Amino acid sequence: MLTIDHLSASYKTMDKDVLTLNDLNLKIHDNEIFGIAGESGCGKTTLLKTIYDITEYPLQIDSGKVMLTGEKNGKEFHYETGNIRKTWWENITYVPQAAQSVLNPIVRIKRQFLDSIPKEQRGNETEEEVLNRVKKYLEELQLSPDILEAYPFQLSGGMRQRVIIALATFMSPGVVLADEPTTALDVVVQKGILMLLMRLQRQFQNTIVLVSHDMGVHYQVTDRMGIMYSGSFAEIGRTGDIFRDPIHPYTKMLVDSLPRVGDKSQKAGIPGRPPALKNPPPGCRFAPRCPKATDLCRQEVPELVEVEKGRYAACHHNEREVE
Repeated sequence: MLTIDHLSASYKTMDKDVLTLNDLNLKIHDNEIFGIAGESGCGKTTLLKTIYDITEYPLQIDSGKVMLTGEKNGKEFHYETGNIRKTWWENITYVPQAAQSVLNPIVRIKRQFLDSIPKEQRGNETEEEVLNRVKKYLEELQLSPDILEAYPFQLSGGMRQRVIIALATFMSPGVVLADEPTTALDVVVQKGILMLLMRLQRQFQNTIVLVSHDMGVHYQVTDRMGIMYSGSFAEIGRTGDIFRDPIHPYTKMLVDSLPRVGDKSQKAGIPGRPPALKNPPPGCRFAPRCPKATDLCRQEVPELVEVEKGRYAACHHNEREVE
C-alpha cells in the first residue's frame, strides 16, 4: 500500500518558498489504477516526484511523509520518505513526463536494460542470461527482441514509450508511477500505450498511479481518481462515481466541459485561471472561479472530508453525509 500522510512540499525561490503540495492525505490500495487529474500547475508531477523520493533542490518536503509497504517474494517491506529510493525498480518505479526523451540516444537499448538492474540483484546471472530474460519479457509485451540492438533514435515515439514502460516493469515492481504516459502521441498510439499499461496491471496485479490532464484517459483506465486543484485534492472517489455524479464544483466543471458522442451543444471552459501558488487567495483556492462561492469560501479553507462511503470532497457547500 502507498500512503501519503499530511504531505506538504514547496519549491525554494529567491523571494520565498512556494507551497506546491498542501497537507495531502491519501491511501492508494494494492492492485488498483489510481488516477490524478487537474489543470497544468496544480501539483500532479510534484506529487509523483515526492512519492518517488526525488526531492532535490529546489523541491523540498516541508512536513509529512510517504510510506510504501507490502510483501514481495515472501518478505515484508516498509520504506518511507528519505529511503524509498533504496527500492527503486524493485518495488516502485517511475515513468516520467516526456519519457521518450529519457533514453540515452547513443546507447543501445540492451545496455540500458542491463544498467537498470543493480548488480547485487542479478545474483550469479551473466549479462547474456539477463538479456534472455529481457527478450522473453519483451515477447510477452508483444515487442520484438530485435529492438535491444537498436539505438533510441532509431525507434518511433510510441515504440520508445513502450520500451520505457518495459524498463519500468521488468522487475515486477508493486507500484508504477506514470506521469502523462500518452503525451505527444497520436490517438492510435495512445490507445496502444493505455492497453499495455492495463494488461501489465492485470498480469502483475500491481498498483499504477497515473497522472494525466486528459479526463478521457482516466475514464477509460482508472479505478479511482483524485482531482487536484492548486496543490490540494478537491475530490477523491471511484472514477465512475466522479464522472456520473461529481461533488466538488471544480470537478463538475471539468466533467461538463468534456465532449460527448452525439452532444452538439457548445462547451464552456472554466472561467478565470488557477491562482498563483506564490500568492494564493485566502480561503478556498477555487473560490475566485466558483459560481457557488460565498464569504465563508473566501475566508476559510475547506477540509477534505468523507461525504459518502469512499467519496471525499473539500467544499463548504457539500450537503451529503456518510451512510
